[in-house]
Amino acid sequence: MLIPVSASELSRLIPAVATGPQFTACNRNPRQLLQRVLIAVIGGVLSLLISQGLSMNSQFAPVMLVIGVVFFLYLLWGPILEAGRRNATLRRYPVAAIFEGEVADLYQREVVEDRREQADRSGRLELVENRRTWLCLELADEDGYLGQLRFPMEKKHQQIRRGMVVRALVLSERRDFSRIGAISDAWLPQLKLWVGEYPYLLRPAFEELCLRRLR
Repeated sequence: MLIPVSASELSRLIPAVATGPQFTACNRNPRQLLQRVLIAVIGGVLSLLISQGLSMNSQFAPVMLVIGVVFFLYLLWGPILEAGRRNATLRRYPVAAIFEGEVADLYQREVVEDRREQADRSGRLELVENRRTWLCLELADEDGYLGQLRFPMEKKHQQIRRGMVVRALVLSERRDFSRIGAISDAWLPQLKLWVGEYPYLLRPAFEELCLRRLR
């Protein structure tokens, strides 16, 4: 079942500015976190060194000082920028609807999240893969298959079973939803459990909207 939502409801459900859970989600990747630390430290230190090397009467000295502070704060505004970019990918769709269906099928899959070269005891380089188990949910309703939702497997996800009710926001370029462009994170009301790779939705607002629109 698909229940269309208005543009104002969509803007409320997927904010343009990062929420707390979204900020946290954008800081989970160790490689991205390390990159942000390096950019903040290198950019900040270089900017401050340049500002100190300039004459105190130079009009560029205060500018370089501000740039240095901005670089040091990259650890804060970097995740905010990343979350805003992710949110924008869903907010750009012209139409959206609440989906209520069921978990038609579920299965686990090993996903390679990272590859790196590492020296073994003999000094030879070997490829090391960081693998993680992901859970894939096939979503469907009375009209048939809708799409798939994938996310890293955790212990709490072992409770999920076929046939359980699932609610999510679906987005499309077409008003008849003949082609689904994206699916948000999803709510399993029987387990009171949210699932998804990234928390796109303002979850309390979505739960409240579902209570009003799915009576």
